[in-house]
Amino acid sequence: MTGESSSADGLTDAQRSLRAQLLATEHWSLLASRSTTQSEVLTRIAIFLTLVSAGLVTLGFIGQASGFRGWFGVAALGVLLALALLGLITMVRAFNTADEDLMYVVAMNRLRAAYLDLDPGLERYLYASANDDETGVRTTYHFFYERGASAVFGSSMMIITVVEAIVVGLLAGSTAAALGASPIAAIVLGAAVAVIVVVLAILWGRRIYRRAIASLRPIRPSR
Repeated sequence: MTGESSSADGLTDAQRSLRAQLLATEHWSLLASRSTTQSEVLTRIAIFLTLVSAGLVTLGFIGQASGFRGWFGVAALGVLLALALLGLITMVRAFNTADEDLMYVVAMNRLRAAYLDLDPGLERYLYASANDDETGVRTTYHFFYERGASAVFGSSMMIITVVEAIVVGLLAGSTAAALGASPIAAIVLGAAVAVIVVVLAILWGRRIYRRAIASLRPIRPSR
């Protein structure tokens, strides 16, 4: 008769057990998707870093073979342009992955809320949040305290952003030098372009984050 008894929410024990199983299955599905997405973007970043390293080594060999004259300038611009384009593609994927990771965290927070609806006594055992709003997301990303800007500056997105900024800066400086600019002017231009790329990437990432947060419709907001 236990499986047929009704609880305060009108569900029988059997129905509550079935809900718990379905929620757990969805939870594991989200965890697997999150893990796969993170693994894929880290592989892409590793591939890009390998290509940057190989490209610079290649330029070194070409420079030695050509004496850094003649067709070396065209080859250098071609390699740097290819690396910049590949870096942009990798950046787009890294930023999209961060957005998707936020999506998975919100979804799992909501599932924890469903667990607490089934058994409110579990709440004191959870470190990760059961609130599907911005505060709940921040709690799930770091249980103990608000990390602030360090979470951004230490992220995979920042790694790919800095490397891409360096490549684009080298491309801009090399292009300026090829067009007859002085070495000092080329260096200053390259550094300025690299800084601009980093700033634009940070603003882009912030826009993606704010857009995602604005789209949330919490069913269990933080108090």
